[in-house]
Amino acid sequence: MSGSLISVIVPMYNEEEVIGTTFTRLKEVMDSTGDRYELIFVNDGSKDRSAVIIQELSLQHKEVVLIDFSRNFGHQIAITAGMDYARGDAIIIIDADLQDPPEIMLQMIAKWREGYEVVYGKRIKRKGETWFKKATAKLFYRTLNALTSVDIPTDTGDFRLIDRKVCDVLKGLKEKNRFVRGLISWIGFKQTSVEFVREERFAGVTKYPLKRMIKFALDAITSFSYKPLRIASYIGFTISFVSFIYLLIVLYQRLFTNTTQVGWASIVAINLLFNGIILILLGVIGEYIGRIYEETKNRPLYIVRETIRQDEQSPVADTHVKLQSGQQEET
Repeated sequence: MSGSLISVIVPMYNEEEVIGTTFTRLKEVMDSTGDRYELIFVNDGSKDRSAVIIQELSLQHKEVVLIDFSRNFGHQIAITAGMDYARGDAIIIIDADLQDPPEIMLQMIAKWREGYEVVYGKRIKRKGETWFKKATAKLFYRTLNALTSVDIPTDTGDFRLIDRKVCDVLKGLKEKNRFVRGLISWIGFKQTSVEFVREERFAGVTKYPLKRMIKFALDAITSFSYKPLRIASYIGFTISFVSFIYLLIVLYQRLFTNTTQVGWASIVAINLLFNGIILILLGVIGEYIGRIYEETKNRPLYIVRETIRQDEQSPVADTHVKLQSGQQEET
């Protein structure tokens, strides 16, 4: 595979403090491979100068590509856009914050040359993260694997290399609420890992606060498992059975004993308990219905304001709307 074209996808959101350093390290690593490469920076609606910095770099370096969204569509959609535009024989996904060391990409490329079609980074240590973040991440992956039939590797993120054929398959998957690492595990192919220590964030703040992490977890679970719906059914049947038995006991006491007491406290307590359970079950069902609603609208995954790719030493800016994965319409 010598002389291959390698695409590096870098989703970014408000990363002006780090993006210049990210470019420098990525370029140093990719220059050392001897391969042709492109660095695809996907600006996910940044409100700072991230897009301007990359646009300036694209005028100086023909390997730099900018995909500029019209607004923030989310990290997973930014990765999807990068794969749609990638031309490489191998595609590497890496975040802009330098927590995933670009130097690990050399190990991924070496594994790819050995014949592996997916090479994912496995974190053996996470620096600079709170105990809460580490504990919830561990709980998330264990819960996800318990609920799904897809073997999604634990302690991994989106930092990985995929072969061209894997990328083409992913481009054909049209779902809206995307969990990219889960989709890659689901489609199969020959996969392996490289271990690394995840560094502290180079600069700036995390773009995944608790609210986004919860949504991310819900997208992951509802995309790959219907077990929560089945659990809801089991709980409903169990409660119905227990309630029926309790009804028989109450009728027996009322008809054959004098132990029944008239009072509102027990009635209120029972009502609160069952109403709470019903609302929980409706919430679970609502999560799935909401995702069905999102899928049926058939809106585009994202909208691109501008694409800047330098071909043959001349920068070209294209403006178009992304209709769906793998299809574009000029405007």
